[in-house]
Amino acid sequence: MSILNLTINGKPYGPFDVEPGMPMINFLHEYVNLTGTKFGCGEGVCHACVVIIDNDDGTSTTHRTCISNVMLFNNQRVRTIEGHAEKNKVGEIIALHPVQDAFIKNFSFQCGWCAPGFTNETVALMEKLKKQPIAKDQVETVIEETLGDHVCRCTGYVKYFNAAKELILTTKGLTI
Repeated sequence: MSILNLTINGKPYGPFDVEPGMPMINFLHEYVNLTGTKFGCGEGVCHACVVIIDNDDGTSTTHRTCISNVMLFNNQRVRTIEGHAEKNKVGEIIALHPVQDAFIKNFSFQCGWCAPGFTNETVALMEKLKKQPIAKDQVETVIEETLGDHVCRCTGYVKYFNAAKELILTTKGLTI
């Protein structure tokens, strides 16, 4: 057994005594009841299980939780799909994150299984662009590079792509 401590969506968790070979997605579902992260392929191909790790230097990286050992996340700050919407003092959602809102307005998903991965990846991209804006003519390429490995079996990639593009182009400070 291994001891795990981490912060998820701003809340500290731990210490937990966990099996060292456990995938992170199992920990999220079984130990902290955060089931928004979806198990898709189990091989790291579909990216439905992506979460965000906030690094000490202020940057963020995304990680697939179905193929990542839980101990990779020890002492890390993790964000899941449950952490993006704005909530009031009693935990009720009062406003969606702009990425979530854009995906809903553009009918980006049907079943929603892939939505957490697409959302987390796009949130991380927008945060990166706030620090390092790109030229407007690079937006499509950057979105393709960022979301291109994600799989949606219902609506496909185009609706997510279009929603992300519209959001990036209309959010001040992301492009130059």
